[in-house]
Amino acid sequence: MLGSFSGTTVPALLNSTSNQLYLHFYSDISVSAAGFHLEYKTVGLSSCPEPAVPSNGVKIGERYLVNDVVSFQCEPGYALQGHAHISCMPGTVRRWNYPPPLCIAQCGGAVEDMDGVILSPGFPGSYPSNTDCSWQIALPVGFGAHIQFLNFSTEPNHDFIEIRNGPYETSRMMGRFSGSELPGALLSTSHETTVYFHSDHSQNRPGFKLEYQAYELQECPDPEPFANGIVRGAGYNVGQSVTFECLPGYQLMGHPVLTCQHGTNRNWDHPLPRCEVPCGGNVTSFNGTVYSPGFPSPYSSSQDCVWLITVPIGHGIRLNISLLQTEPSGDFITVWDGPQQTAPQLGTFSHSLAKKTMHSSSNQVLLKFHRDAAAGGIFAIAFSEHCIYLDWKSGRLDFIPGSTSSQCLTLCRSVPSLRAQFLHLR
Repeated sequence: MLGSFSGTTVPALLNSTSNQLYLHFYSDISVSAAGFHLEYKTVGLSSCPEPAVPSNGVKIGERYLVNDVVSFQCEPGYALQGHAHISCMPGTVRRWNYPPPLCIAQCGGAVEDMDGVILSPGFPGSYPSNTDCSWQIALPVGFGAHIQFLNFSTEPNHDFIEIRNGPYETSRMMGRFSGSELPGALLSTSHETTVYFHSDHSQNRPGFKLEYQAYELQECPDPEPFANGIVRGAGYNVGQSVTFECLPGYQLMGHPVLTCQHGTNRNWDHPLPRCEVPCGGNVTSFNGTVYSPGFPSPYSSSQDCVWLITVPIGHGIRLNISLLQTEPSGDFITVWDGPQQTAPQLGTFSHSLAKKTMHSSSNQVLLKFHRDAAAGGIFAIAFSEHCIYLDWKSGRLDFIPGSTSSQCLTLCRSVPSLRAQFLHLR
């Protein structure tokens, strides 16, 4: 309120401090008088003083009248300390609602932009004593940082900067620099890079100014083609993983999951695995193929190989020797109708055989391959489960090739004339 006036005394000259003025007149029910007459004219308002431009910063805005706003920004590498926007306040004495901010080179922090600047604290002035500062450059996965020093001056051997290829103190050091010689450019091979600065209690110097820019890292080598197997994965960039699986009859040798590592040369964290035919083993799938070691190349090992094939109880196993090329003198395959070599033999096979099919009466079959000839060979034996039932009418075992457990049970229930039951063979 500029004032409240009554009576016959003429008020003094009034000056408003705003571009708007509100007047209110009130009279009661008693004595009437001549009232008032006033005149007004527009006058220019005084402005706020021009705000100081912070060192290493810029001011945006050239109007300093009431309610005008001025903004401030810092140069790259500096952090704004204070308010980024100040406003000219109304009042008898024009002033800003906040003092102008400062632009400070801070000690450490996290930077996530694709390019930027990192400064020693106080730059371009001298850095303080007994300082330990750490900056983390965090880029998207698949990018590294190209680092270039623009200024460098520290107390030799005592004040230094370290650049590490990763986010940890144990990450590989790319370089440690001290003195006045400008370091060369560096390329980090990780999406996270650590910049560490240390100063002791003695001489202080201007420190350093560096700039970084993200660059795209190369992919790891393509793991395909993957012989006798399948590769599953979305990509081969840093941090991405791929999974390896072998085709039926083959066994994975090596790590099933590989991850693309950081490094100057992109590579996987383990050697590429391979799919090989094992020399023997336990097989528990419903169907598949047993191959000779090294298939499709000729086998070379002289050791004996033994496979035990097992399907669910109540089923037998159908074997089909689809390929057999061995030396007739000393290489042969023996098949037993059971888990041991004391079980009945289904046959011994050697040399060159087109196709031979046999059926077990047990849910387990033992295969043994013996080799003592000098030359190699190959073989492939396909197997699948089949339903076994006892025909009470004929009193003999019979089978349904390729049938599953549910199909066999359905058949036994829907065709009573078979008088079939599942055999629980031991």
